[in-house]
Amino acid sequence: MEFLKANTKSLLDSGHEDGAFISAEGKDVIVIGGGDTGTDCVGTSLRHKAKSVTQFEIMAKPPLARQPNNPWPEWPRVYKMDYGQEEAAALQGEDPREYLISTKKFVGDENGHVMELHTVKIEWKQGDSGRFVPVEVPGSEKIYPAQLVLLAMGFMGPEPTVLEQLGVERDERSNAKAEYGKFATNVPGVFSAGDMRRGQSLVVWAINEGREAAREVDRFLMGSTNLP
Repeated sequence: MEFLKANTKSLLDSGHEDGAFISAEGKDVIVIGGGDTGTDCVGTSLRHKAKSVTQFEIMAKPPLARQPNNPWPEWPRVYKMDYGQEEAAALQGEDPREYLISTKKFVGDENGHVMELHTVKIEWKQGDSGRFVPVEVPGSEKIYPAQLVLLAMGFMGPEPTVLEQLGVERDERSNAKAEYGKFATNVPGVFSAGDMRRGQSLVVWAINEGREAAREVDRFLMGSTNLP
């Protein structure tokens, strides 16, 4: 976020003339993580004229077509390229994403500047609990040169401390369990909205749910509400 926010502010303030941003120009850039943030990091690095851009994704490459366990009208979990990957493919000749890869360590120079990343390929295997866990593939280690590493890793669920202390029931993805439109948890007077309730999503959803949750809190406290 430091990379994207400073880039946009410098662009709006001075057309990048003030130099108040992290530049990817001439660097081997590694973006760790997918999603919208990762795509923005890829696109911005390319526009800075990075030497190369590679994007690490810990999940497997999605299939080209819907699978039987992903029928319509569910969101299609299929392979696609967003604008960042399309720009990378146009400039570098291929999709910048590396799938099923995990970073083991960062290596820097004598001044503490990153030089390279050590990685390993992984497989997702079902563990004793029934959940799938990443398992390293022996002999798949690889070193990538990198002078700029951007962390765009996904949201894996809310921190459990407050939820546990309050006794809030959680869903199968560890989010606070609360019905959309009502936002009330199983604990009277405790409401949840945004990523805490729905999981990783866009900020516009957080704004929408925050406003609607405020309405339900007002209704809970006052018995009625005039909030939209």
